[in-house]
Amino acid sequence: MGLQFAIEPSPAPASPERLAEILGAPGFGRLFSDHMVTARWTEERGWHDARVHAYGPLQLDPATQVFHYGQSIFEGFKAYAQPDGSIATFRPEANAERFIRSAARLALPALLVDDFVAAADLLVRQDAAWVPTAAETSLYLRPFMMATEVGLGVRPANDVTFMIIASPAGSYFTGGVRPVTIWLSEDYTRAAPGGTGAAKCAGNYAASLVAQQEAIDNGCEQVAFLDAVERRWVEELGGMNIWFVLDDGTLVTPELTGSILEGVTRDTIVTLAGDLGHDVEERRIDVDEWRKGVETGRITEVFACGTAAVITSVGTLRWRGGEASLPTATPVAAAVRNALVGIQHGVAPDTHGWLHPVP
Repeated sequence: MGLQFAIEPSPAPASPERLAEILGAPGFGRLFSDHMVTARWTEERGWHDARVHAYGPLQLDPATQVFHYGQSIFEGFKAYAQPDGSIATFRPEANAERFIRSAARLALPALLVDDFVAAADLLVRQDAAWVPTAAETSLYLRPFMMATEVGLGVRPANDVTFMIIASPAGSYFTGGVRPVTIWLSEDYTRAAPGGTGAAKCAGNYAASLVAQQEAIDNGCEQVAFLDAVERRWVEELGGMNIWFVLDDGTLVTPELTGSILEGVTRDTIVTLAGDLGHDVEERRIDVDEWRKGVETGRITEVFACGTAAVITSVGTLRWRGGEASLPTATPVAAAVRNALVGIQHGVAPDTHGWLHPVP
């Protein structure tokens, strides 16, 4: 039998008027639904005390291990309103499987795929009114797991908490869907062989923020990282995987080396691009191939992908002393994006069974 969740409705849900105001301009990750999921794991009892209850602050001891040793992982996926009035999430099983892989790398306990998906379903069902229906909107789900044992011993925690929170979401980037400018990080790397690059852990993002700030200081929205060994191979952006469109229609994305996050959207595009008639290559890409390819016309488009941003075209790569800019027309990225969004919102056939109806 799977994990059993108690349902404890919030005593003070958002009013219809407040909810309408929020859903009218949701932004991204700023406002949260009425409820959240929590479950606890201990070495003695395994997973227990699972419940859906009112969203609110946590009370944690100052010596809680997550504060000191960063034993924390997370996921992100979305729930979409469907044309028939139902709600569906997109590939939650893939996120659940990656959550297990991340947990193993961070010495955290595994949460079964069925329990992960059931927890998300319960939260979405409880807060169904929070799922926006306007174009380009969704309910973003953020599952996470952290060490909540109290004590300063350096070892894997024996007390762990799993949670899911939900936030209505519009466009990830301010200004909506448009080409973004990327800063090439030459001083910092995101991950190294043998590190945590393939895990979706909090520390990876903390380590990327100084480079992200450097990007902002140079007028860019995102940062691109190179490999940690040779400092020449393109890996990924601060929070997204990256794709290159060649002049013969081939789509190229950096191969998974163990230091690149295996994005669910990236994996989806591998299949979806083939459906659209494109050859797909997963291989190493030298940053000079990017720069020279833009100059010669060999590379016609670059786009980034991830759950939050979906698909966003890259207009310019900028580095110290130069930049390479692409035309503003991005027909391939637009076609892939439209195909993906169409499936997610239920207006295009889901031939691969990616949509998970919320019961």
